[in-house]
Amino acid sequence: MFEVAILVLSDKGAKGDREDRTGAMLKESVKAFGWEVVYYEVLPDERDLLVERLISMCDYARVDLVLTSGGTGLAPRDITPEATLKVVDRQVPGLGEAMRAYGMQKTPRAMLSRGIAGIRKHTLIINLPGSIKGARESLEAVMGALEHGLDTLKGRATECGQE
Repeated sequence: MFEVAILVLSDKGAKGDREDRTGAMLKESVKAFGWEVVYYEVLPDERDLLVERLISMCDYARVDLVLTSGGTGLAPRDITPEATLKVVDRQVPGLGEAMRAYGMQKTPRAMLSRGIAGIRKHTLIINLPGSIKGARESLEAVMGALEHGLDTLKGRATECGQE
């Protein structure tokens, strides 16, 4: 079982002006895979605050996976990828590529998502879109590889080709 933190970036959601339905969907999806959501928060689109939370989840809470939702588009306040780049030690570009490729099968707008994935210490961070549909499809695109990736990151998987 993996421990997961979900951080939703939404100015309106953080103020209580909008119900966070995407985070709720992500919680249910994570639980359906048998993983445990140990932390959930809706934050405003503030780079320094997100950086602080990402560091806290990786370095102190030591969760296995952080899923962010929102802040991956082209709007001026969409800062999630930049905040994530500030904290990761290594990028995992295949995850972002897979999410965009999968989304492009459904809508050409998927190419506008700037979400990235990366590793900080022993935690994988993945940026998902803020919409329910975009977040669900992006998670679907990578979920098949995540268990192996997380096991590898934790030193629990066999080497490629050695199974």
